[in-house]
Amino acid sequence: MDDINVLHHRCLLNLRRRIRDIGDGRPAQEQCMRLQKDGDTLSYQGNSEEVGCYVAGHPLSKGNCYFEVTIVDTGVRGTIAVGLVPKFYRLDHQPGWLPYSVAYHADNGKLYNGNPVGKQFGPKCARGDRIGCGIHSENTEAGLTTVFFTKNGREVGSVEVPLSSEGLFPAVGMHSMGEEVKVDLRAEWLLEEDDTVMVVDSHEDDWGRLNDVRVSGMLLEYVGKGKSIMDVGLAQARQPLTTRCHYYEVEIVDAGEKCYIALGLARRDYPKNRHPGWSRGSVAYHADDGKLFHGSGVGDAFGPRCFKGDIMGCGIMFPRDYSLDGEGPADVEAWDRPEDRLGPDAVQNVLYLNGEEEEEEEEEEIAQEQQGRKVTVFFTRNGKLMGRRKVAVPPGGLYPTVGMLSSGEKVKVDLHPLSG
Repeated sequence: MDDINVLHHRCLLNLRRRIRDIGDGRPAQEQCMRLQKDGDTLSYQGNSEEVGCYVAGHPLSKGNCYFEVTIVDTGVRGTIAVGLVPKFYRLDHQPGWLPYSVAYHADNGKLYNGNPVGKQFGPKCARGDRIGCGIHSENTEAGLTTVFFTKNGREVGSVEVPLSSEGLFPAVGMHSMGEEVKVDLRAEWLLEEDDTVMVVDSHEDDWGRLNDVRVSGMLLEYVGKGKSIMDVGLAQARQPLTTRCHYYEVEIVDAGEKCYIALGLARRDYPKNRHPGWSRGSVAYHADDGKLFHGSGVGDAFGPRCFKGDIMGCGIMFPRDYSLDGEGPADVEAWDRPEDRLGPDAVQNVLYLNGEEEEEEEEEEIAQEQQGRKVTVFFTRNGKLMGRRKVAVPPGGLYPTVGMLSSGEKVKVDLHPLSG
């Protein structure tokens, strides 16, 4: 009887061990279609007309909340997607296309959140880039979880998605010949020191208008198409410069493809698709050519070009007796008044269809500026004064405005460098 009890006990232990191993993922029940898996490498095996998809055997959890995919080859189109899907996901669809799935797509930098139509999210990814995906937190009461994505170890952004009863499984999709990636399901992601400030404190409320620009703490990132001069990304501060806060700085974190970065000052109703300095009621120092643009598409030689790591500054030298009409909290509230956003002046926020319309509007603006007060606007580069320019102050004041126009551009903005 003792031998039978011992044998029975061993059988129970083996059964429990098998159940535990299945729950822990040994062996993992992975799913794969039109992709060849060789160790940790996935390669597309379709005909570029059909989607290939891989789904890991186990969902992300608190103990394993992050994974990474390294792009070995972008193939013909670079249509590689990295994200999370439900357990029984259709493998002939890219991650993110179907409900309860979410994915960051390398070819266009868009986020697909349960919809075949994506939204601009981050930069495109190329050969050698690492795309990461993880879970920040779960709100079980609301049935939501926060999913974040990274590129080369830096967080790109996050989104809330519905919680699945079986969890969310790491997934990789491909859609063109030659695409190949390496998957690390046990990757770890640690927030870098520089990123801590940007993630903890959101400065989005500092900005009154954002067009094709994403805010992450003090970081502004261009997320537009960057294919023509009509694709300008614009960020305009919520408050104008005043006698109490008369200077701000921009550090070039990434020059992107062309370093089409400009900082300056503009009127509150400045066109959202125009670089600061190009249209009336604005003045700006442009990093790519070192020129100063003052209400014109033709710039004047002004200072040296600026590159990654350079800090560009812009401020106003106010006269001692200067007082800006409405200076104070009232100006902040003005951003939220519907009549200010939707009034006749708001029409100027769309792209100019032809030169004649712009010329007619500029004639009216010139007349307004000639009646306004003038101040001295100055620009700096790495703490050194580059030059000054007399500028008429439009009604409401001059607002810190940053423009970008090429893929990958990132800047760190300090709207209050002289405080504290």
